Amino acid sequence: MTSSTAIALFTRDLRIHDNPTLHAAVEEADLVLPVFVLDDSILGSAYLAPNRASFLIDALRDLDDSLRERGSGGLVIRRGDPVEETVALADEVGAHSVHVSGDWSRHAQRRQHRLEKALSDRGLELAVHDETLVVVPPGATAPDNRDHFAVFTPYHRRWLECPRRPVLDPPRRLAALGLRRGQIPAAETLCPGERARHLPRGGETAGRRRMRAWLRSSVTAYADHHDDLAGDDTSRMSPYLHFGCLSPAELVAAAGRSLGAQAFARQLAWRDFNLQLLAARPAVATEDYHRRRDRWRSDEEDLAAWREGRTGYPIVDAAMRQLRQEGWMHNRGRLIAGSFLTKTLYVDWREGARHFMHHLVDGDIANNQLNWQWVAGTGTDTRPSRVLNPLRQAERYDPDGAYVRRYVPELAEVEGPAVHAPWKLPEEVRARLDYPEPIVDLAEGRRRFLDARETGA
Repeated sequence: MTSSTAIALFTRDLRIHDNPTLHAAVEEADLVLPVFVLDDSILGSAYLAPNRASFLIDALRDLDDSLRERGSGGLVIRRGDPVEETVALADEVGAHSVHVSGDWSRHAQRRQHRLEKALSDRGLELAVHDETLVVVPPGATAPDNRDHFAVFTPYHRRWLECPRRPVLDPPRRLAALGLRRGQIPAAETLCPGERARHLPRGGETAGRRRMRAWLRSSVTAYADHHDDLAGDDTSRMSPYLHFGCLSPAELVAAAGRSLGAQAFARQLAWRDFNLQLLAARPAVATEDYHRRRDRWRSDEEDLAAWREGRTGYPIVDAAMRQLRQEGWMHNRGRLIAGSFLTKTLYVDWREGARHFMHHLVDGDIANNQLNWQWVAGTGTDTRPSRVLNPLRQAERYDPDGAYVRRYVPELAEVEGPAVHAPWKLPEEVRARLDYPEPIVDLAEGRRRFLDARETGA
């Protein structure tokens, strides 16, 4: 009796637990070849920055170990064009189908269409599993007479009503195929460059350890604590979600039904919301979703001060320095830093998105670009001209200044909330601080932005 062979092509789904793509390949075929292709078109772009390269290599090694433990012989690694490499492997092992997770960036869609055609020309099937990377796939729910939701609240109501698929167990056993496996390269070889000093370890094993600990200790209080900058009690699972080391569907199921769990699930709904926006309007990765006819300022000194965390506003600077040190930033910090750049300094959101994408371990086209558009008022915010005052944000979300002192050591000796406005300190104290004066007056920046928006509109 002839055995059947399928390829499970891993992309942003680097896990064995609750992976519909891998599960379907195992259910369909006697032999499954697990494959990951290091895509030269991504490796040669700004997208694969050093921090994410390190996380990716961790995740690939962890996935390889998990597959070996189940008898598969490990992850097959190739480098080049994903379509050409996958088709060549299908020919080599006599595969009758390829399974891949649905994804919705322009690059992922082009890859999928090319792969589908190349396999079809050989009489082979491409099975795309849209439910692997999300809770609710783009297109699964939409308003009447439109292809996507443009406002989050009605989307969230519909998202809550959508049926949930069952959480899938990992495969118990995988058979090995005898062929050249290829090597997982060192992260520094794959993508040279400076890395954050405190990067999280990548991979499903680390992600599941983080998931279990956080769900056990923190999820019930998430609604109350998730904006507390110093408390840092957010899940920090976004890098594991970005690389598919964790399943968002499993996370929602495991979180439970407490008020904290519902607030956490709402954040996963935001993730799906942004992805359905990108799927419907791929150009929003670089173009305004809502055109405001902004005449953005070009000021390299202001932009450099923002990037380096030297704006003179400690809450902004703490967030920007956290990004450089950890390759991650608290979500409230992202909102504060983003509003300061785009509305107080009136600098193009694309400059901020580019800087974040270089540093963030969880840098994701849909979430990064569309969150930047939201805070810039060119995206889906229903109050596009709102300006977040960094002093008020600091007072509310870092009331005693602990977050600032953690990341801005020049201000470590300043006690209490006074740390948020060091320019108000006595002159003899200020003279001891190696910390800059504010680069812009908040009222002036706000007025400049609102005047520009009113004129531009």
